[in-house]
Amino acid sequence: MEHPAYGELRPVTPYASVLLARNPSPMTLEGTNTWVVRDPDASACAVIDPGPADTDHLGRVAQHGPVSLVLLTHHHSDHTGGVSRFAELTGAPVRALDPALCRGADPLREGEVIDAGGVELRVLVTAGHTADSVCFVADHAEPAVFTGDSILGRGTTVVAHPDGHLGSYLESLRLLADLPAGLRVLPGHGPELPDVREIANAYLSHREQRLAQVREALASLGPDATPRQVVELVYADVDRSVWPAAELTVQAQLTYLRELAAR
Repeated sequence: MEHPAYGELRPVTPYASVLLARNPSPMTLEGTNTWVVRDPDASACAVIDPGPADTDHLGRVAQHGPVSLVLLTHHHSDHTGGVSRFAELTGAPVRALDPALCRGADPLREGEVIDAGGVELRVLVTAGHTADSVCFVADHAEPAVFTGDSILGRGTTVVAHPDGHLGSYLESLRLLADLPAGLRVLPGHGPELPDVREIANAYLSHREQRLAQVREALASLGPDATPRQVVELVYADVDRSVWPAAELTVQAQLTYLRELAAR
């Protein structure tokens, strides 16, 4: 499924609609997905990830209010750069796992159930892409999970050292793979996907393949190989524009392999 034009609120489920920010890049795909969550009988909505500091985008999202709550999936600026301005526009409290991102409300807690625009969202801490990453599981007749950058609508997620931690990310993918089958993925970038278990297991398989390639590269290059040298071998099939991010990912992979060896 392709995204609509920028600035159009697109319904995805009976309670979740997406508005695409105009910040496309190799790392953000078409741009950041801002999710508007509202039960059909609710008067106010919740907003997940207001997006970058784009005045036009923030204003368009605010027009779909009133907004009773803002939720953040993680701290990266393509998701949170506009949060201060958005809070001013709407007067809504902001909640995140990181207390530094919260405004007028307490930090999120693992397993907590939140009323978001009349929809119950359960907080699932999914550290790995960042230390403060969370997903929100919608317990509804048409259940879904808002995944932020823990799972993308296309491609795979960067786990960039030092904030990103591969061991934690693999554990988080296993948590997502244990969710009930058939939960739709409502991601932070890219189109929605039909089944979180299928995608999480595919992500786990991809990570294992990459780790095997990194081990092979180290066997060829020697244990003192730099992340850049490993990238040139393992990520040769990846667009060079994302090689700087790949180097940080390789550093996270090397750290993970050292952690395994030290056990």
